[in-house]
Amino acid sequence: MFYYEKKLQYPVRVSQCNPMLAKFLVEQYGGADGELAAALRYMNQRYTIPDKVIGLLNDIAMEEFSHLEMIATMIYKLTKDATPEMMKAAGLGDHYVAHDSALFYNNASGVPWTASYIQAKGDPIADLYEDIAAEEKARATYQWIIDMSDDPDLNDGLKFLREREVIHSLRFREAVEILKDDQGKKKIF
Repeated sequence: MFYYEKKLQYPVRVSQCNPMLAKFLVEQYGGADGELAAALRYMNQRYTIPDKVIGLLNDIAMEEFSHLEMIATMIYKLTKDATPEMMKAAGLGDHYVAHDSALFYNNASGVPWTASYIQAKGDPIADLYEDIAAEEKARATYQWIIDMSDDPDLNDGLKFLREREVIHSLRFREAVEILKDDQGKKKIF
């Protein structure tokens, strides 16, 4: 069951129209290590993960969807007043021709999102290590976008998202330890 509260998880502000920053942010919208891939990965993996940590995957998947909403809002705000010339200068001319200012799930290079971005092995430990790696890659990408940005208002939201990736990574590490402890216990049937 889902409950949708009509507000973002964290306020999204931008200082000015900046299609170039929007192009960078598209990586976290539809890229391999972005929010959509993470949310779907965790929702999918929850069906083969032990009950002790199933809630964790479900909770983080839902939070990733809220991050996707934040990224979409950032991209929208960065491009809503952009002219076609500005979109073209930012390397978004092809996107503009195909989608106008509508969001589309692709990475910063324009490659469409694909289900091959989602990993699920069915082995809980392997899947959780994949999840840790995904969170660390997302954290690094957020940092690199912050490094490229000159917008302090946008950076505030990006820093929030970067820190949430750190928390998710730590929570997945805790889940690995819980499952490792269970593996070592003697089972009596």
